[in-house]
Amino acid sequence: MTPDTPATGGRQLAQFNVARLHEPLDHPDTAEFVDALDEVNALAESSPGFVWRLVDEEGRSSSYVTAFDDPLMIINMSVWTSADALYHFVFRTAHAAFLRRRREWFERLGEAILVCWWVPAGHHPSVEEAMERLADLRANGVTDRAFTLRSRR
Repeated sequence: MTPDTPATGGRQLAQFNVARLHEPLDHPDTAEFVDALDEVNALAESSPGFVWRLVDEEGRSSSYVTAFDDPLMIINMSVWTSADALYHFVFRTAHAAFLRRRREWFERLGEAILVCWWVPAGHHPSVEEAMERLADLRANGVTDRAFTLRSRR
């Protein structure tokens, strides 16, 4: 199955991305980003093709899930019915306005920050699984095992 094909045969698209904040989540310079999390997550959840998203133990955004020793590193993970559905949400909804402003809140990292892969329908990937996929993308480039939205083949 190619990355731009809607999920068939009981498969869905998982996405995982990482970012490093300039300042902690509770810092005033990050407040506008943090204040938009609930709105953007609600938009994702109401978007066609949305299946699931990672939340912390309190039900908050995955930005509060600890995945790195570095407290400025945050994560996001979700599952979608297709790459097209995820692409539409990321680049064609109000989410895109926040994406365009990412440099206000996040450092530029010199390596891949987003990875996509196919999962069986109903599977909610673990953070460990996602980190392995991101490491695979960083080490091996785009493959059927780990790819990006922009590298659809």
